[in-house]
Amino acid sequence: MLEPRQGGLRRLRRRTEPETTGQPPTRAAVRNTKIVTLPVAYAARRASGLGRRALGAPKREVEIDIQARTAQHMFEVLGELKGCAAKFGQVLALYEMALPPELGAPYGEALSRLQDSAPAMLPGAVNQAMADNMGPNWRDHFADFTLRACAAASVGQVHRAVWHDGRPVAVKLMYPGARESVQSDLRQIRQLAPLATVFVPGADTRALAEAFAECISEELDYAKEADTQRIFAEAYADDPDFVVPRVVHQENDVLVTEWLDGIPLPRIIASGAQQEKNRIGLLMLRFVTSCVGRTGLIYSDPHPGNFRVLRDGRLGVVDFGACPPIPSGFQHVVADIADAAFNGKNAHVEAALRTHGFVAPDRELDIVALRTLAEPIRELFFPHTVRLTTKWLRGQVRRTIEPSLSNVGRQLTAPPAYTPIGRTILATVGVLAQLGAEGPLRDELFAALPGLRTAMERFNLGEGMAGRAVRPVTDASNSATPVSTIS
Repeated sequence: MLEPRQGGLRRLRRRTEPETTGQPPTRAAVRNTKIVTLPVAYAARRASGLGRRALGAPKREVEIDIQARTAQHMFEVLGELKGCAAKFGQVLALYEMALPPELGAPYGEALSRLQDSAPAMLPGAVNQAMADNMGPNWRDHFADFTLRACAAASVGQVHRAVWHDGRPVAVKLMYPGARESVQSDLRQIRQLAPLATVFVPGADTRALAEAFAECISEELDYAKEADTQRIFAEAYADDPDFVVPRVVHQENDVLVTEWLDGIPLPRIIASGAQQEKNRIGLLMLRFVTSCVGRTGLIYSDPHPGNFRVLRDGRLGVVDFGACPPIPSGFQHVVADIADAAFNGKNAHVEAALRTHGFVAPDRELDIVALRTLAEPIRELFFPHTVRLTTKWLRGQVRRTIEPSLSNVGRQLTAPPAYTPIGRTILATVGVLAQLGAEGPLRDELFAALPGLRTAMERFNLGEGMAGRAVRPVTDASNSATPVSTIS
């Protein structure tokens, strides 16, 4: 929200309000103007803050005020625009946990209103969009159709309806012009990334924006999403723990699936009993990890809004727009790195990371600092039962972005195929921490990653890395560049 004293920006915002149809703005000029208000307003707040400090206001008080106003403004704009902008807002939500509570509170409050405050298409616009996608007689497919949206998606909205055969269904309808707006968003998100350092000073927010904004392009292909959801629905059919709604119909920018009645996971997080939170956390981790073997795909969008707790206790899962394939050789990579981390010396860990492309051949690596940074993660695998909390996660994120260690993070890289896995890990751990989930979490990982289990068994037996020497080899992609590997 803009401050009252910024009259020019208020007038700019009024000129760019959504059209009367209720359709989120898709014209590039309109969307760009809205996004441009963010850094302009931030600069104004910083200038104002300097003046307040000159008049004697405490530095801490001024910074907290700037933080709160920037967070609220950022998520109001991102939520209104949807598309890549809203997805970037979801990603930034992870960093709320990196902040002290007094800073994170207004940030989280603004984020929690993101979906609810986003404008939905009004009935006239919905009717036209459905006709454009399914023809003028589109209503013949439905026994009933609610024109008011019941939920929002990154590039569309969801309507409750009844299919012509009587089945309750969810109808996912893409916003008209969403494809065009995404390309504009991608350019603007790259420019916005430095602004996010107001929340996480020292973090490589530009790289974060690049990696996570690109995933939105997959969510523009409803035909591909339908095919993916069919794979998941078949893989989890009649499962005692999970429900994936079947695809009923897909046509152009409309996706119709079975309706799921259940308690949204955000409600469980907010007010569920701890025993139920533990159970749901375990189920969520089981679903995300079991995808590796059951589907060969990554469920890379495990945020709370995509899960429902059904009456019979099963966990319902929706939204399969971003599910890339598991990288080739993934299990082997996990086995090598896990064995080095649990049983090897620094040289073994560095060799494993370089062999599998997580450190560029020409880049140095402070392996001592990296192992220090990763030790709290490694320690999670020793006790049979662990509990994840937001306090613990906040500590890990803040350690990661600590200036003394941040250079270590920048020394690492990741093969492009592993970016969705990183996103999945971050999001899953974030939800488990919000739940305060406690249980045998490592057993779920062992079930899906046998190489990880084997590495831990070797550790318990005290076998170490005997017989696995480190030797230099030649990188196949560049014969002149020596790297290390584990033999």
